[in-house]
Amino acid sequence: MEEPLVERFRELWDQLAPIGRDAASGGYLRYAWSPAELRLRDWFAEQAARRGMPVDADGNGNLFAWWGELDTVRAGDGTGAVLTGSHFDSVPHGGAYDGPLGIVSGFLAVDELRQRGVTPARPIGVAAFAEEEGARFGVPCLGSRLFTGAIDPDRAAALTDADGVTFAESLGGPPTGARPDLLDRLGAYVELHVEQGRGLVDLGAPVGVASGIWPHGRWRLEFTGEANHAGTTRMADRRDPMLTLAFTVLATNKEARLRGAHATVGRVLVEPNATNAVPGRARAWLDARAADAATLAALVEAVRAKATDRARRDGTTVTVVEESATPLVGFDEDLGGRLAGLLDSPVLPTAAGHDAGVLAGHLPTAMLFVRNPSGVSHSPAETASDADCAVGVLALADALADLATR
Repeated sequence: MEEPLVERFRELWDQLAPIGRDAASGGYLRYAWSPAELRLRDWFAEQAARRGMPVDADGNGNLFAWWGELDTVRAGDGTGAVLTGSHFDSVPHGGAYDGPLGIVSGFLAVDELRQRGVTPARPIGVAAFAEEEGARFGVPCLGSRLFTGAIDPDRAAALTDADGVTFAESLGGPPTGARPDLLDRLGAYVELHVEQGRGLVDLGAPVGVASGIWPHGRWRLEFTGEANHAGTTRMADRRDPMLTLAFTVLATNKEARLRGAHATVGRVLVEPNATNAVPGRARAWLDARAADAATLAALVEAVRAKATDRARRDGTTVTVVEESATPLVGFDEDLGGRLAGLLDSPVLPTAAGHDAGVLAGHLPTAMLFVRNPSGVSHSPAETASDADCAVGVLALADALADLATR
């Protein structure tokens, strides 16, 4: 590996490393439009300016930095621009690489192409998509969903965070919604991301190409009972929604394992949330993923049925509401196959959602993964070596050159 590229990667990475890092956990708190994420947006603008890349905002919170004149191209005539990038926001106490790696690599790939003397025939853009994790407003890939028209802008505007702040308020006004004037100018999207698993570790490869994304979604479970005194209420008289919730969590784990699927209940809110009170209401969020849509639907229905049956026995009620759903995403086979051959990289699927999965329904899309030695993601243990990240930059540069010079 060319040492200067490793050093250039580390130089840029060190600029981001302190921003939004929690000293106690070592993880990151970079919620959309938080002070930390706003600092990262400023960094994006600074990096673009240093490279002479004008920045466009799409009215949905997404940022685009362009090398080349976007208004001279249109995808329909074969001259569409080539876009890369990812997101800055994190899950609570998440890892450093999930998202920002793709943006840093995008800028470094532009640098690499310029050093090679490459003159792209099509514009190349670096994107920073908003609220990809959905950690603040509850809907993942919110920026790319708005950009492509996959979510109604009025619904998005009304989404609230835990403090009651609406998405529109954080954005500074209602989102614009679908931007066909920009989308129709894109010819391809390639997203580089740290791998969220151990596939590349097992394969002994620093970089891989994604074949597709499992269908997945989020469901809100509301359990209602009767709040009461923990000391004076007889066990037989209780209508405790936490019992129903606890059973549902165990049932979720069992049903997912039986189907070879993934299901997680990782967020719970309880009211009144007092040690000496029987809860009156509990809310939980189910994240479910499977290799195909039928398995996912069967899993969610089984969880719903088990929870409903248990609620009858506990004297409680339960409702299950879908908050977001993403169908099976198969990335462009021609593009993925070409990149896998060009980069001599293995091809592997992922169960993690990405903005690339949203854009894949609108233009040829591919994903590159960089090896994660720990295999851990959405956690401070998420990592990647500088050398592998530099290999990822070179792979991304090769991919962009192949797409933008044809």
